[in-house]
Amino acid sequence: MSKGSNVPVPTSTLRVELGWRPGPGVPDADASALLLVNGKVRSDGDFVFYNQPAHTSGAVRHEGKRTADGQVTDALLVDLPRLEPVIEKVVLAASADGGSFGRVPGLYIRVLDARDGTEVARFDSADATVETAFVLGEFYRRQGVWKFRAVGQGYGSGLEGLATDYGITVDEPQHAAPPSPATRVQGPPPPVAPPVTVPPPVAPPVTMPPPQPPPANPWQPAAPPAPVRLTKVTLTKEAPSVSLSKQGGTSGALRVNLNWQVRKQFSGWGSKRGRAVAMHADLDLDLCALYELSDGRKGVVQALGNAFGALHQPPYIHLDGDDRTGAVDTGENLSINLDHKQDFRRILIFVTIYEGARSFADLHATVTLQPLNGAPIDFSLDECTVPSTVCALALISSNGSDLVVQREARYLVPERGVSPQRTIDHVYGWGMNWTPGRK
Repeated sequence: MSKGSNVPVPTSTLRVELGWRPGPGVPDADASALLLVNGKVRSDGDFVFYNQPAHTSGAVRHEGKRTADGQVTDALLVDLPRLEPVIEKVVLAASADGGSFGRVPGLYIRVLDARDGTEVARFDSADATVETAFVLGEFYRRQGVWKFRAVGQGYGSGLEGLATDYGITVDEPQHAAPPSPATRVQGPPPPVAPPVTVPPPVAPPVTMPPPQPPPANPWQPAAPPAPVRLTKVTLTKEAPSVSLSKQGGTSGALRVNLNWQVRKQFSGWGSKRGRAVAMHADLDLDLCALYELSDGRKGVVQALGNAFGALHQPPYIHLDGDDRTGAVDTGENLSINLDHKQDFRRILIFVTIYEGARSFADLHATVTLQPLNGAPIDFSLDECTVPSTVCALALISSNGSDLVVQREARYLVPERGVSPQRTIDHVYGWGMNWTPGRK
């Protein structure tokens, strides 16, 4: 498609892929969607992106990234029949992390019929320069028919500029305007409440009770929802660690998600006998955690042996289940109760191959740590070049007052007859005794 052109699309579930070629110095990109009425969102809930991955209607969902065949894709699922009748347009946008779109080669957006994978539309963007946010396309309703338009317009002010342009209230703006003499820089003003008159004390000393909040006024409009947080953290080799408290992750459940791409491939036949497939569709990865509590207790949370842990009692770590799909909205998940962060000394998040492959080679996986009240922390695993069946993902350590997340992304090769768990225990010095187990 050319810029500005449009094409009808089936009124069905559509998969939208934002794609590009990765490489040294190439910024990361993230797909997002805005559901519009009269050109604006109705509320911040109409913005679907990495920090808010699903619309409340279920009609739009952010599915996450995949890397394959020299391409990175970030996907959205748009279920047109489930869109509310008042929604007139769904804007399909992207934001760049670590540079401008002029440094992103091969940028494109394509629309697929989710039922059979048929390509419905594709737009290749070739004229980006300094933009850090881009509207690549949009779905719009015209006389009862849904169409896709190739847009190709950008913002130099990033995701913040794009979001505010469509009516989103943004927390922690990325581009603060210089203060003028009439501008207050101490932060937002406190909420206005009806004045409370406290009578003076008749004689000292008198301790006044704390003032009670005024009764709710049924005619007063409800307080506006919390603004959208656009910040996120990507750990790299150059910047491998981050403080949880500095990202707002001080309480609630820290959700750790591992998702991966199950690649079906055939490696060919030898002259007399077939060679095994390198990666099978029934690949089973297990997300695990070694923990050491502040009182010295140690253990493991894993599906093997049904050691799923507990969230509200020691070890305050819980594995949600055992997944075999690797899908971004499921995958392997465990939760860490940050309300008990003072009880943790260290936690090592790792993954093992239970069955379906001999190593992590040719496996593309992403790890995301999502605090309840903070910015998400994510990183991708490097390419595996050794026959590894266990990978240390992240080490969460207490420094006395805070928890620090350290990216490990370290592939380990067990010695013959040594389990992956015992291997990672030895490397990180946990000092536990291991016995064989099974699911």
